[in-house]
Amino acid sequence: MIELDCRGQKCPLPVIKLAQTIGTVEVGDVVRVLADDPAAANDIPAWCRMKQQEFLGSPGRDAYEVRRLS
Repeated sequence: MIELDCRGQKCPLPVIKLAQTIGTVEVGDVVRVLADDPAAANDIPAWCRMKQQEFLGSPGRDAYEVRRLS
């Protein structure tokens, strides 16, 4: 699992960092994004739907997990 610490960054920076990173991991791997911007709770799942990646949920406060599907 790769962890991206985007705390303190405002929208859209956490999603941009996720988009830049997802292509560097193997299909099936998980990227955890740490983001305290309230918009991330909506932006990350929406990005996953648009990009056909799997949003695994939020395992904790300000944490979002995404599995690379393609």
